[in-house]
Parts: sequence; C-alpha cells; structure tokens
Amino acid sequence: MKYFALLITLFFINFNQKTDKLTGRYNYLIEDENSYIQKDKITFKDSVFAFDNKYLPKGKISYGNVILLDHFINRDLIISIPKDQIAKDTIDFFMHDKQSPVSNYLDVVTGKGKLIRIK
Repeated sequence: MKYFALLITLFFINFNQKTDKLTGRYNYLIEDENSYIQKDKITFKDSVFAFDNKYLPKGKISYGNVILLDHFINRDLIISIPKDQIAKDTIDFFMHDKQSPVSNYLDVVTGKGKLIRIK
C-alpha cells in the first residue's frame, strides 16, 4: 500500500512540474518611438527558434539565469529574456549588440520588444 501511495505522489509531482523552456509560436514586436510594430512570427522548439520568414536564419537558445536568443535577425544581435517571463503569454525582451564597444555587451540595451504567444 505504501508503494501505491508513493507511485501516486510521484505521478502528481511529475504533472505539476512546469517547464522552463520556450515552446510554441509567438508574434514578435519591436518598440519604436513608444509604439510596438509587429515584425514576424517565431516558432520555439527546445533550444532552437525559427522565423516564419524563410530568409532569416535559425537561431540558438541558451538557458541560464537569463535566456539568450543568439543570431536573432543577424549575427550581431542577441536577445535577453528574464527567466521569470517564460510563464507569461506576453514576454518582454531586450536587444543587445555584440559589436558594442563595452566589454560586456549584455550590459547595454540597444532596443526592446515583446513576444506575444499565438494560441
């Protein structure tokens, strides 16, 4: 009987765990002069993302304290997302330029935007 109770407990723990990875489709919007402009749609799968626009390259996702999207539109642009934003349907992100003269380019924000989940 105690094994049955342990099995039930493990089963519910497994269902209640939430994922900390980006998955699904999102519209991405860029802020421009205090208004947001929709640019394209993005599909996230585990550690890669792809734009609906076939001419834009696929990019990589790095998970850590801050989620980084590398090769966002070009090789020099990287996106950072605070980890607590993943559970939301609207995710705020920040853009950084790898060619920035600052030693840590993640310290300098060159733009921002939002990802809005498509249901």
